[in-house]
Amino acid sequence: MPSPIPPNTPHTAAPDRYERLPYRRTGTSGLRLPAFSFGLWQKFGTAHPYATQRDIVLRAFDLGITHFDNANRYGPPHRAAEKFFGTVLSRDLAPYRDELILSTKAGNPIGPSPYQRGASRKSLLASLDHSLRDLRTDRVDIFYSHSPDPETPLEETVGALVSAVTSGKALYVGLSNYPPELAHRAVELLQAAGVPLLVHQPRYSLFDRRPELDGLLDLAAQDGFGLVVYSPLAQGLLTDKYLGATIPAGARALDSAFLSPDTIDDTYRERAGALNQIALERGQSLAQLALQWVLRRPEVTSALIGASSVAQLEHNTRALEFPALTEAELLLIDKHAVHGTALKL
Repeated sequence: MPSPIPPNTPHTAAPDRYERLPYRRTGTSGLRLPAFSFGLWQKFGTAHPYATQRDIVLRAFDLGITHFDNANRYGPPHRAAEKFFGTVLSRDLAPYRDELILSTKAGNPIGPSPYQRGASRKSLLASLDHSLRDLRTDRVDIFYSHSPDPETPLEETVGALVSAVTSGKALYVGLSNYPPELAHRAVELLQAAGVPLLVHQPRYSLFDRRPELDGLLDLAAQDGFGLVVYSPLAQGLLTDKYLGATIPAGARALDSAFLSPDTIDDTYRERAGALNQIALERGQSLAQLALQWVLRRPEVTSALIGASSVAQLEHNTRALEFPALTEAELLLIDKHAVHGTALKL
């Protein structure tokens, strides 16, 4: 593992950074994204050391990860992750800005004001301006509507996304957490405005197979957008962290809105243990198997990963160094990759 970068030394990117990861076409667009994207959803708030966060982000770039995914509510507190990344961008990555794909989202609640939530034109575009200031950049590459808003007409939400592009404040638009039927309507509205949907960001993993079950994977192929999937490790359930008889101290399941200690039971351990055994027989970890599994689908452009250390980041990005999953292995995996296992859906 490389030595940590002194925090006052501007970063010089690794010359071999584009030799480490495959890049995959995003739907039918001309944009290619790395197989792994880096998400700042968790562990990039003010409670975590800046130097550690910086080392992780810069190592990600050196490993070939050019796509960094953010949102106005990432922290805590809200917007802290964007402010952190803006500092790293200005101090270290500014010479490489044209090599980066920066994305952010708006729409989920970030405060008490009615304009700090929802997908109205006011909420989305005001949040985008704030994000650009925090990120210290004049544009983002992808601007997402974070979630559907039943109180705002879809035409208004789509109009705001179109304005983000036509104003030059975003290059592409995306949706996140939209059900397939609503996503398809948005695609039609965006196409009519001449701003095609680039990407959709759903949750997808061995234990959350909703994109297969609700037809989103098929819709992506039909409508020509890519998928950047989040939580491919199911909040840590698809690692070896919870395979033992007790939940480790400090584990996310003890204080997460997405996990519950009550669901990490014998059924979970049986299924995760079986998947872990498949991984071990392939010479890889459960996390590496889980990442390779979501990326087996051509509709999936990239898998979002986070990290609490450089070592964890490096381990996960090695997932594609293993042989492709065979049909026999995929059938065996299907027996244990049961939708809803240990998750709050």
